[in-house]
Amino acid sequence: MTTEMILRIAQEAIYTILIVIAPICGVALGVGLLVSIFQATTQIQEQTLAFVPKIIAVFLAILFFGTWMLERVVNFTQNLLGNLSQFVG
Repeated sequence: MTTEMILRIAQEAIYTILIVIAPICGVALGVGLLVSIFQATTQIQEQTLAFVPKIIAVFLAILFFGTWMLERVVNFTQNLLGNLSQFVG
């Protein structure tokens, strides 16, 4: 196994991770921004008001994007295990 192969696998793994978490992070960012704007306009500084909507939004995003996320991770794993013979030796 060469250094280039290791770097390519690491690059694909990082890319897969970033693609998989992007929708969840985007939803959390959007909801957090909306809650912050709401808190700033109403001057309500309750910590649970910022925390609970983000948890609910992330949970719903996982339900919505979960199959797509799992498919991406499974494809990466199948590709990695399918090419295992190239890595050993």
